[in-house]
Amino acid sequence: MEPVKPWVWLRVFQHLHRASLLPRRSHSGCAEHVTAPVSSHSRHIRPTLLVSRLYQPSNLRDVGQDTRLQGEMTCKSQRLMQQAGLIHPSNPGCYYYLPTAVRSMEKLVRVIDQEMQGIGGQKLDMPSLCSAVLWKTSERWDLMGKELFRLKDRHGVDYCLGPTHEEAVTTLVAHQVNLSYRQLPLLLYQITRKFRDEPKPKFGLLRGREFYMKDMYSFDVSEEAAYQTYESVCQAYTRLFTRLGLHCVQVQADTGNIGGKLSHEFQLPADIGEDRLLKCENCSFSANVETIASDRNDCPQCETGRLVESKGIEVGHTFYLGKKYSHVFSATFSSAQNKPSIAEMGCYGLGVTRILAAAIEVMSTEEGIRWPGLLAPYQVCILSPKKGSKVDEATVIAEDLVHTLGETLPQLRGEVVLDDRTQMTIGKRLKDASILGYPYVIVVGQSTLEEIPRFEVICQQTGETVFLNKDGLLDLLGKVETV
Repeated sequence: MEPVKPWVWLRVFQHLHRASLLPRRSHSGCAEHVTAPVSSHSRHIRPTLLVSRLYQPSNLRDVGQDTRLQGEMTCKSQRLMQQAGLIHPSNPGCYYYLPTAVRSMEKLVRVIDQEMQGIGGQKLDMPSLCSAVLWKTSERWDLMGKELFRLKDRHGVDYCLGPTHEEAVTTLVAHQVNLSYRQLPLLLYQITRKFRDEPKPKFGLLRGREFYMKDMYSFDVSEEAAYQTYESVCQAYTRLFTRLGLHCVQVQADTGNIGGKLSHEFQLPADIGEDRLLKCENCSFSANVETIASDRNDCPQCETGRLVESKGIEVGHTFYLGKKYSHVFSATFSSAQNKPSIAEMGCYGLGVTRILAAAIEVMSTEEGIRWPGLLAPYQVCILSPKKGSKVDEATVIAEDLVHTLGETLPQLRGEVVLDDRTQMTIGKRLKDASILGYPYVIVVGQSTLEEIPRFEVICQQTGETVFLNKDGLLDLLGKVETV
């Protein structure tokens, strides 16, 4: 049997000291007393994120082998998200969001917060249960039809589960009787659950009955100022999708049952998309087919270009509302002349869970998820050797690397997981890592036991595999951006 190199034993003893499995020596040279755990609970605290501890139940993930479940998977993102243990179906159009999905969604929310607050947005939270009186006042109680979830309380009073909150937010602002023109524009937004009674929910999180959405509402002193705010929000949306590495197209759209004078959709081109888009080959014009005469093939903007049709997934929608709601609910402000004036409004939506699923739909392979870098649940997965293999002693190096990355690269704290399922082969764990889509997978194997240790690094976004020493690895991962 090949003797173990002395430096390997040194690493082992260093690891044991860090784990408090060997007695420490004081400055006097005497062994320090190792304090017993305060409680039995403390023995279960794990400073290292371990794949074996992640809540991704295998019985929820076997959709790849179950032909019955495969038949229910109507799109790639739905199949991959269930197979990776991100979501699990509950009721039709409703899902459990498991811990890894929640991590990604929380990261997306942070990016959205940065962009919305960057243009002056202020975050609030409004009730999901909305009074029917408000919806009847705006005349949308009947207009929304069966899409609106309606219910009565024990007193027989009508309510609905809010699919959108124009009535609620306008009423809120109307109650502030001393609102001054100096406080405008006012941009209020929330990120919360929404409810729509879809007749045929499908495509997983792309079209459900319960979902997360960012909805922002703006209040301005004039039509001109409202258009400036509208453009500011559209630019923020463009920056958001650019940061996520998603190619989104802003298209003219119908105002629908929201109403107003102007509307745009932000569409992610995809074959699975349910929206039909028309884009001019000659200029920047693009629109939802709903806004163009069915027999028109020439561009209404440049009049010379040909309109080409494609499909898209709607991930954002903006509306200039004018005084449609502010007039009905008397949302006023004091003008420079100290006279009450009706505010000009806009509303702006982003489908949070839809963005998550749409990104997976357009970026992933059939075999595994590929994330926008900022949204990956974890950035790095380290694979330790199989138990009992020839390189079993490298397990200590894998554990040491987890702590080194967290200590050396602050942005990776909480972003590195150790796949400690050493009863499985490296190949099986690599397959799992590919399905979940960690941007970087590091295999700690034979090459880490060489005189100059090298780590096998798989960059899942590019499919490239490189062997790097410790400095090269830190240099590569030091460029990873997190949020």
